[in-house]
Amino acid sequence: MALAAQARVFMTQQQALASAFPPGTKIVRQSVFLTTDQQSSAKKASGVDFKDQLVVRYVGADANGRVVGYAYFDTHRVRTLPETVMVVVTPEAKVAKIEILSFDEPPEYLPKERWIDQVEGRRLDDDLSLKRAIRPLSGASLSGRAIVNASRKVLAIHGVIGVK
Repeated sequence: MALAAQARVFMTQQQALASAFPPGTKIVRQSVFLTTDQQSSAKKASGVDFKDQLVVRYVGADANGRVVGYAYFDTHRVRTLPETVMVVVTPEAKVAKIEILSFDEPPEYLPKERWIDQVEGRRLDDDLSLKRAIRPLSGASLSGRAIVNASRKVLAIHGVIGVK
């Protein structure tokens, strides 16, 4: 008898966006098509192979129009099943926040919030790696790798898109 897989959805995209920015922030959805050169540059900078050409991001701005951050959503495979995360990037191109929206792998592979906290505040450099400044995740190394790779990919894409 096969057991049905149950996706665990922790929050919707709207709930995640509401948690990403301070109350009163104006959030604007932007769609950007990566050129072949931008995609190649982002792959090289991140060290992550991906096929995304259409990038959707959400730009948060305060009442004065000053950008307070950018939210990107990334769905990827952890082991054999998908996970969706939101990576919020500061105007200084650092990870401000990571939220797991859905996680389909067994619950024991789900990273704890305190593990995710070590990725926050990081920029795209050699230290954003499980072999450097990010502690490996005992018993859930594929989950840790997936979040680090998603963060590297988002920061690299953010770098090639720039601020629009």
